[in-house]
Amino acid sequence: MESTGPLIPEQRHQRVLQLLRRDGVLSTRALTDYLGVSHMTVRRDIAALEASGQVVSVQGGVRLAGTAGQVPPQERRQRAVLELPRKRAIAAAAAELVTDGMVIYLDAGTTCESVVPHLVGRRDLTVVTNDFHAVTALFDVPDVAVIHTGGAVDKESASSSGRLAAATLSAINLDLFFLSTGAWSISRGVSAPTLDKVDLKRAALASATSTVLLADSTKYGTTSKFQVADLEELDMIITDAELSDDTRKRVEDLGVELRLADFG
Repeated sequence: MESTGPLIPEQRHQRVLQLLRRDGVLSTRALTDYLGVSHMTVRRDIAALEASGQVVSVQGGVRLAGTAGQVPPQERRQRAVLELPRKRAIAAAAAELVTDGMVIYLDAGTTCESVVPHLVGRRDLTVVTNDFHAVTALFDVPDVAVIHTGGAVDKESASSSGRLAAATLSAINLDLFFLSTGAWSISRGVSAPTLDKVDLKRAALASATSTVLLADSTKYGTTSKFQVADLEELDMIITDAELSDDTRKRVEDLGVELRLADFG
């Protein structure tokens, strides 16, 4: 591994975060090689990042905070507000793929929900979703038929999932599936915190002609408990323009089309 040369602490911290967004988890030894510093220096950098809540130490290394479980509700709401420009830009790019007469599936989440305003003016569109917020937003959109999946209700996320919801999707031919996630990486693909969510996402994947992942770059390199799909199973990924050049190349090398939304 090549050294990045001597860096000041703040530069090292940013480099560590960048590497973790790419790989999810790194060993202390790997970081010493990447940064070209001593083991003790790396441990001090990890301690500083951990104190700020950005990373978590694991045996022999470090991972991004929030990659092994669900984000607390309050923090999730705060992140949603902070990441809103990214989400809106991604949603606008996603809506460009929707044409008249399509049957599309909007996965639960604020990014997919942000697609709804861009559907105004489409004709003979059918939107299937498990997101109650999206259903409510679609009430005011003309010429759009709405199907809710039903299923077990998650009050925290205002969505439903599980086998009943998956059974609904097995009876519908989807043209386009907009997949959302809080965790994605090249090594672990798209992942989810519960098997109920996995069942529904896999059912949508099986029913859809095309699957497009809508996920901002801040979620890249993180991992949740259960795998939904490898990135190679997707037809396209729409993310924001802050995805690193190295990650862009690695995604494109998988044969997955990548579109970057500029939110600046």
